Amino acid sequence: MSHMHTAARGSRWWRVLGTRRYVRVTRLIELVAAAAAAAVLAVLFIPADPPAVSLTPVEQPDLNVAVVPALDSAGFFIALYQGLFNAQGLDVHFVPAISSETVIDDQVLSLPMKAPIGISCGNYVSYIQAQHAWDSGERPSPAQPSVVAADLDIFAEGSVMQPAAQGLYVLPGGKIRTLADLEGRTVGVNAPGNILYLLAASALASDRVAGVGFAYYPLPEMAHMLKVGKISAAVLPEPFASQAEMSLGVVPLADLDQGSTQGFPVQGCAVTKAFARAYPRTLAAFRKAFEQGQQIADTSRPAVEKAMESLPAPLAVSKVTAAVMALDLYPVGPVDAVRIQRVADVMSEFLSFPRFSIGSMLNDGS
Repeated sequence: MSHMHTAARGSRWWRVLGTRRYVRVTRLIELVAAAAAAAVLAVLFIPADPPAVSLTPVEQPDLNVAVVPALDSAGFFIALYQGLFNAQGLDVHFVPAISSETVIDDQVLSLPMKAPIGISCGNYVSYIQAQHAWDSGERPSPAQPSVVAADLDIFAEGSVMQPAAQGLYVLPGGKIRTLADLEGRTVGVNAPGNILYLLAASALASDRVAGVGFAYYPLPEMAHMLKVGKISAAVLPEPFASQAEMSLGVVPLADLDQGSTQGFPVQGCAVTKAFARAYPRTLAAFRKAFEQGQQIADTSRPAVEKAMESLPAPLAVSKVTAAVMALDLYPVGPVDAVRIQRVADVMSEFLSFPRFSIGSMLNDGS
């Protein structure tokens, strides 16, 4: 985010001067004063913090970006809403994603009747699973739609979980009051084996709760599935948790910011290594605008609320929901390898995932 600063410097010009020199100095002061007045008018009539315009053409100005429409993506949505991508020469098209797992193959394959995805922002668990599959020799193809595999660079962090940002929720007045009451019941998550599944599995394992089934529905449909009894509890990130609280009065059963997953990295942005090689200026431009959005998200709640209210229907949140939703942390700077390695380690602990080193996937975009 850029800042305008107007510095007025005092002058010691009024000393003993000859007549001609006096006239020259007087004229100079008039010019300086006129310039200062013009600057003040510019400040009054130009929006605050205008984004700097990129002068270097990008290779791929039209860019489809698949993003999970949760509050973890606040930095992206601010950059989109405030025109920060446009300022970098990018025409970014937001493609709503159920989970990063559901769009990773679209980053690898060019499929008919589907928009090509250049960048995705979603959960790290699915990215790590796709990279492990690729390293193991698996390849996606139209003939094998169940194979999710990609050679990926995680070039930016999206969010780090904070209290109440991700939770398990149930309907009020029911029989489920503790995690133990979920034994033999079904919990709703947005995709199998992803970050929300991992967070729920970690919480259940910490309380030694077994025999819990999972069903998979898109996040915008989750509250309805809870209402009609398809699931007994739902894993909801913000703003879906606050929306369900407003519409159904759901109550939190467990805050997932606890134990092994306290302060957990939830989401980042990734491209294929092939994309990073082919479009380095495009990636650098996207990352610059995204980082600006992240910094704003981490320091201005009103900006987060406005961006989430401005999402396309039916994803936009109401002003009331925006005012109460719990925020994450939105990191800036190089990707923290130690932090992201936590995801792979917890996957090994709770998902029986093979030991995996995150290092080959990290690219800070510089």
